[in-house]
Amino acid sequence: MAISEQDLTHLRACVELAREAFDAGDDPFGSVLVDAAGAVLRTDRNRAGSGDETQHPEFELARWSARLPPDERAGCTVYTSGEHCPMCSAAHAWMGLGRIVYAGSSEQLSQWRASWGLPAGPVAVLPINTVAPGLPVDGPAPELEEELRALHRAAYARSLRR
Repeated sequence: MAISEQDLTHLRACVELAREAFDAGDDPFGSVLVDAAGAVLRTDRNRAGSGDETQHPEFELARWSARLPPDERAGCTVYTSGEHCPMCSAAHAWMGLGRIVYAGSSEQLSQWRASWGLPAGPVAVLPINTVAPGLPVDGPAPELEEELRALHRAAYARSLRR
């Protein structure tokens, strides 16, 4: 399925949440959980800067979704500024959530980080469907690439000052 204008609206909200995460000192990631009717159920941003590196917004939304009946979870879409990592992909699949739409891919982020001289992260970069083969996934959104790259570049620059 192609990324629609409504998808882009939710992805832009994810980028704003990513900006909030950056402003709070965390890496710039944000996510939005939307039900089948298009209502926003919950939003979150990265909070891994507290020292708990598992506090990804995608993971938190998957955990929060446990309060929904399984059929409602299956109809939900998770929008996110960055493609799910393997941990978040697995959580999404275990909870039986529906479609994932991301603004920037893990591969893009890996390439940006490498171009800035950063080492690879501690977890393999895997596409969502490698971890969770049956999930419907759409992304990236080229319209948001430059904004995301700038946010991640700023996070990298900040890390050099620490």
